[in-house]
Amino acid sequence: MASPTNLQGTDPQGADNTGTGNGSGSSQSGSKDQQAAGDISTAEPVRVDNRVRNSIIALVVVALLAVGAFFVFRAFSSNRPSAPKGSKGNPVVIGVVGANDPQWKVFQEEAQKQGIYVQLKNFTDYTSENPALAQGSLDLNEFQHILYLANYNVKNNQDLQPIGGVAVYPLGLYSSRYKNVGSIPQGATVAIPNDETNQARAIGVLEGAGLIKLKGRWTAFTTPNDIDASASKVTVKAVEAAKVANALGDPSVSAGVVNNDYVKDAGLSPQDAIYHDSASSESAKPYINVWVSRKADANNAVYRKLVEIFHNDAVTKALKDHFSGQAVLNNDSPESLQKILREVQKQETGSAK
Repeated sequence: MASPTNLQGTDPQGADNTGTGNGSGSSQSGSKDQQAAGDISTAEPVRVDNRVRNSIIALVVVALLAVGAFFVFRAFSSNRPSAPKGSKGNPVVIGVVGANDPQWKVFQEEAQKQGIYVQLKNFTDYTSENPALAQGSLDLNEFQHILYLANYNVKNNQDLQPIGGVAVYPLGLYSSRYKNVGSIPQGATVAIPNDETNQARAIGVLEGAGLIKLKGRWTAFTTPNDIDASASKVTVKAVEAAKVANALGDPSVSAGVVNNDYVKDAGLSPQDAIYHDSASSESAKPYINVWVSRKADANNAVYRKLVEIFHNDAVTKALKDHFSGQAVLNNDSPESLQKILREVQKQETGSAK
C-alpha cells in the first residue's frame, strides 16, 4: 500500500523548495499560484473520461446481474422437485452381498428395460446393510432371511419390512476331507457361523445330520449352549460366517456349515455339500430370503415392481444357474412374509425374557 506522503505528491522535496529564496521570488510565485488556481476553477474545469465511467458502470451492472442470477438459480433449484425414484438421475440403491453374481447384472438390465435404474451397493458382511437401510443411504436391501431381519428389528427397535420373497437356500455342511457325514470321526470339530440367527440354523443342520444332540427342542433361537456335549458326536467352533469356508483348510476342523453367499467364492459348489437341510419344511419359513424396505416404503410401487422384475424368467434362471439349481424360489406375498416376520419377532422377544 502507498504511504500517505506519496499520496500527496510525487516530489515532497520540491514542495519544500517553494518556501526558500528571497521574498520577492516568494511573492511572485504566490501570485502566479493564485492566478493558476483561479484559472483551474474557472477556465479549465476537471473533466471525467466518459469511457472510464461507462466501463465502471458496465462492470457494476454485470456484477449485480451475476449475483441476482445466482440467487434466482439457488431459489429455483431448491424448489424444483427431485428426479423420480428409479430414474437415471435418481436410481434405486440396493444393498447386496455378492453384487458381481450374474443374477444382479441380468436384474439391472431387465429393470432398465422397464425404465427403472438400479444402483447396487456391495457389502462383504451381514452387519451393515440394515443400518444403512434404516438410516436412508439404501432404498432396499436383499441379502437376509426373515429370521435375521427379525433379530435386527427387535435388537435395534426398528421396523424394516419384507416386501417380497426371493428364495430359500438349503444350508450345507462341507468338508475338505470327508465325503459323507458318517465318515466324520467322534470328537471332531465342526465350524459354524457365529452370528445368532445363522448359528441356530447351522446347529439345526448338524442335528439333522446326526452329529449333535440338543438338550431340548430346536428353535430358531437355539445356541451352542443348548447342545448336549456328552451325547454329541462332534463339538462346534463358532467363527465369522465369511471365515467358515477358510476354516475347512484348518487341520483341526473336520467340516463346516458354509452360508450360501460364500460357497462360490470359496471354490465350492452346493453339490459339494455332504449334507443340507430341507427348504420345503415349515421350519424353513424363517429362512426365506426377502427384499426389505423401510416401513414407510413398503407399498412403494417402484420397489414392488423391482420385486416382480426379479422373478422374471431371465433373472431366476441366472439365480438358479449361479446356485447350481439349489435355490428354491419363493414368491410369497408381502403380507404373508410380514406375518411370518411378526411371528418370529414375537418368538424372539419371548426368548429374550
